[in-house]
Amino acid sequence: MARLTTAPRFLRVREVLEMTGMSRSFIYAQMAEGTFPKQIHLGPRTIVWNEREVVQWMEDRMASR
Repeated sequence: MARLTTAPRFLRVREVLEMTGMSRSFIYAQMAEGTFPKQIHLGPRTIVWNEREVVQWMEDRMASR
């Protein structure tokens, strides 16, 4: 599992899937609904997520149960 650091960190899709335990289709569906952090396009074939935003999303989900 990726570790949260004080410096901003980008996560590739495999890391996001591993951290959340969710499927790729679930992540993209949640993004379409506006309930999951949007990806960042770094280049034509490079998509990443902000680690802090993903961790915050996970913490929010746990707090709402």
